[in-house]
Amino acid sequence: MTKQTKPVSTRAGVAFSGASSPSASSTSSNALLADRADRPFLPLLVLLFVGSGCAALMYEVVWLQMLSLVVGSSAISLGVVLGTFMGGMCAGSLLLSRYVSRKEHPLRVYAKLEMGIGIAGLILVFLLPVIGKLQIAIGLGGFPGLLLSGLFCAIVLLPPTLMMGATLPAISRFVETTPRGVSWLGFFYGGNIAGGVIGCLLAGYYFLRLYDVQVATFVAVALNAAVVLLAFALAKNMPYSVDDKEEKSASPVVKAKLFDAPAGSMPVYLTIALSASPRWPAKSCGHVCCRSISARRPTRSHSFSPRS
Repeated sequence: MTKQTKPVSTRAGVAFSGASSPSASSTSSNALLADRADRPFLPLLVLLFVGSGCAALMYEVVWLQMLSLVVGSSAISLGVVLGTFMGGMCAGSLLLSRYVSRKEHPLRVYAKLEMGIGIAGLILVFLLPVIGKLQIAIGLGGFPGLLLSGLFCAIVLLPPTLMMGATLPAISRFVETTPRGVSWLGFFYGGNIAGGVIGCLLAGYYFLRLYDVQVATFVAVALNAAVVLLAFALAKNMPYSVDDKEEKSASPVVKAKLFDAPAGSMPVYLTIALSASPRWPAKSCGHVCCRSISARRPTRSHSFSPRS
């Protein structure tokens, strides 16, 4: 006599536990039912990324404005902000799998990351002016002084950008490598970009024009807080579990590699990396265009917002 199987909710479908293995048709039908059950939450998950992207790009515009006053050079401040943003997000996406267990609910991980970003953004609005005073106290002038102050600013900007880079990989654990899961990631990434556009325009053309960097930062922190509350609420209504293989890989005894790619997939990653090489001159041209526009705009934030 075979035992009845008990369905267990997983990230994007239904896994089964029991003595006997279910048929393929039963597995697919239950996975479809679970997918339909999660479908009403999809707009809310996209809304999370819209708010997250809006807050992140508001921080970027605010930090550029503050660094241009601290460093005293818009070109160097732009290089520090963009370099730290790109490098921090790259490192954050790589380090998440190594230091965060898969057993933890991805939405709770996402909420904690957003909470950390908000706290870091709130601290930086008061910390960056202190770095400017520190540079004056050191008394190192010329290019070495600019390099030193830029290095200090890059160090303090690194923690929030690391957490920003880890948000999308955290949510990607919630879906499987299925067409439905890939479409979810597409919606998440598109919502994040749309939120970033809104954040750039709001910060550059409204908050920094009518108010100041503190007000813009407080609005971004409020967005982070709303995203955190919504993510924790969704985590209670969207169950998550890992299978046996993932539990073994997530155990503290076996740590994930920094770059744990399947065998034979390195040519694919190399092709992706090479396809990004045309963006290097594009970033440089964007930097030059920002400098050119800044000569015709009243503030640096106005020239940087459309460029972002």
